[in-house]
Amino acid sequence: MSKSLSRRSFLKKAAGVGAAFPFVERFPEVFIRKRTSVSSIPIILCSRGEEWGKKVMTPGWDLLSGTGDLLDAVEKSANVVELDPEDMSVGYGGRPNEEGVVQLDACVMYGPTHNCGSVMALENIKTPCSVARLVMERTDHIQLVGEGALRFARAHGFTEANLLTEEARLRWLKWKENLSDKDDWFPPADGKYEHEEEDEERTNGTINVLAVDKNGDVAGITTTSGLAWKIPGRVGDSPIIGAGLYVDNEVGAAGATGRGEEVIRTCGSFYVVERMRGGMSPQEACESICKRIVDINGGPVKVKFTDKFVAVNKNGEVGCAAIMGKKGKEPKASFMTEDGIKVIKATYLIEKPEEDD
Repeated sequence: MSKSLSRRSFLKKAAGVGAAFPFVERFPEVFIRKRTSVSSIPIILCSRGEEWGKKVMTPGWDLLSGTGDLLDAVEKSANVVELDPEDMSVGYGGRPNEEGVVQLDACVMYGPTHNCGSVMALENIKTPCSVARLVMERTDHIQLVGEGALRFARAHGFTEANLLTEEARLRWLKWKENLSDKDDWFPPADGKYEHEEEDEERTNGTINVLAVDKNGDVAGITTTSGLAWKIPGRVGDSPIIGAGLYVDNEVGAAGATGRGEEVIRTCGSFYVVERMRGGMSPQEACESICKRIVDINGGPVKVKFTDKFVAVNKNGEVGCAAIMGKKGKEPKASFMTEDGIKVIKATYLIEKPEEDD
């Protein structure tokens, strides 16, 4: 059974049902099992595969499977990536903006109260999602930005730190030195860099952590360091409620990673949750938003970027779809229940070009 969707089969099926509804095609086996068996809660899901998924979800699952708090569960899980310098797209160690400054974005949303909090362009604080939670719980605001967000974090006792790791600084310097052959920045005399062999694509990684507790209550977090080498002050979808994250306690939750500008202008995560409210499975809803983004950009031929969506409904069914992928290298997500950790291979619309490997 196919575990991904080729561009041809995706388009053929989508054309037959019209733009308003997603295709329904062969799903990864994990979705077939979930759709034909009793759904499982509590559940925690993250937008990465098994290696990161296990590290991220374990502290959250320990809380969810016991008597722990739902918000604590998603926060502690998101903190794992935020505090790990080995990850270069979230929190400490994230890639900086074009001036070499790391600016972080995050948001949190809690289903039972429908309340939310967000920080944008936050500097010097390793765990922006924890600050976003305090914005939600300790103010009547939803969003704090830049210096104001930093002052708020200081007032609540967060310790400031230099978020630019040595590895991230060297990668930023390489980008800066190779940006133009007409400026005053020169690469090394021998032309060699420490990370020469690695793909230096423009990172836009993020992580979503979504959870449903044993009572059927839902919460989620999205956190990121944003697009590498961005214009200072640029904010993507991750800290925007309805774009990078949306939670509805009657339905479920959704989160996005990838090119944030596209997620913002389609209200991507809100769209996914509303499709689930209308009767779609999480998988169908994630596929639907991917098709919508491609459609408003003029079709597959014109799309040179990718976005990925993950979702969970309050019954514990899950979904994951992306705009671009490649057979054998499909984008992944993972989730944890009492049955352990399982990995989802995303369905996708456009086959990734060979030159992008």
